[in-house]
Amino acid sequence: MDNLTLIIPAKNEKECLPTVLEELKRYNLIIHVILEESDRMTIDAISEYNCKIIYQNQKGYGDALIEGINSVTSKYFCIFNADGSFDPKELNLMLEKINKDNYDFIFGSRYEHNSGSDDDTIITKIGNYIFTKIGNIFFNIKITDILYTYVLGNTVQAKKLNLKQKDFRFCVELPIKAQKHNMKLGTVNCYERKRIAGKKKVNAFKDGYLILSQMIKLFFEKK
Repeated sequence: MDNLTLIIPAKNEKECLPTVLEELKRYNLIIHVILEESDRMTIDAISEYNCKIIYQNQKGYGDALIEGINSVTSKYFCIFNADGSFDPKELNLMLEKINKDNYDFIFGSRYEHNSGSDDDTIITKIGNYIFTKIGNIFFNIKITDILYTYVLGNTVQAKKLNLKQKDFRFCVELPIKAQKHNMKLGTVNCYERKRIAGKKKVNAFKDGYLILSQMIKLFFEKK
C-alpha cells in the first residue's frame, strides 16, 4: 500500500488516535494527521508514531480534509477516522476495486449486504437514508451511503474538484462534484465500529441542515 496516503482529521482525539496508529503499524501506509497547531494534547499523544502532522491554516472538519488532500503526493488517498470506527482491513478491498474497475473514488457503505454499524442511531440512519436518496435522485450518484466519509480516491482527480467546504458539508460536496465532473464512483461494503472513546463531533440537526443547504446549492450550481 505504498501508493496510498491516509488522511486522518484528528481534532481532540488524544484518547483514540494512539490506538488507531498502533493498529495501522501492520500496514505499509503513508499517514498524514491533520490537526490545529493549538491541539497540543493530541500532538503529544502521537509523538512516537511514524506519521506526518499537517497543521490546519483554518478550522473545521472539511478544512482538515482539504488540507490533507492537498498534502498528498501518492497516487491514492483515503479519508480515515481518528476515533477507531474505520476498519483498516477494508482498505485492501477498496484498493482492489479502484484498480480493477478503474474507479476515481470508492465509498465505503454501512448499508450494503454484510455491512452495518455499531455507532449509527435511528436519527443518523434516517438522515443518511434521506441524503443518500437526494444524491441518487437529483445527482444520479450510484452510492448507498453518501455521508459515510470512508472514501478512497485518486489524488489527481480529487485535486481537480476545487473543494471548498470547511465543515461537514464537505461530506456531500466531494461525491456531488465528482459526479458533476463525470468521474466514476463505486461502493464497497464496510462495517463501522464503535468509536474508542469520547463523543461524536457531528450535531445531527445542525449539520444535517448545513448538508441539506449545500445539496440544494450544488443542484443549482454549474459544474
